[in-house]
Amino acid sequence: MESYFKKRYNSFKFAFKGINSAVRSEPHMRLHILAAIGVILAGIIFRVTKLEWCLLAGSIGLVITAEIFNTAIETLTNLVSPQHNPLAGKTKDLAAAAVLVAAITAAIVGTIVFLPYLLDYLSLA
Repeated sequence: MESYFKKRYNSFKFAFKGINSAVRSEPHMRLHILAAIGVILAGIIFRVTKLEWCLLAGSIGLVITAEIFNTAIETLTNLVSPQHNPLAGKTKDLAAAAVLVAAITAAIVGTIVFLPYLLDYLSLA
């Protein structure tokens, strides 16, 4: 039974090591984290609803997950194809496109959630 818990512990340890690696090595990941902090602060300031928190948290998770997958795909592509290869380039472009789509989706969700609060705030100011 102890080996079961040790394996689970190691799984989490390796996962957190992966997150740490992505944050340290990827400038875009740091931008996504900074944007997430901004969204969280805005959510606190505007006192968004539970449903809005769920939408914002899902959007943040989507973007960060996409960035981690992008980093993994780029790293693996660089390993298996160190020389320039059109298919390797296409693979990297597709992975980057997934992050872009996730970020655009998150921006749309953020606009839908925060625009009414912002308009209300500006009309009171």
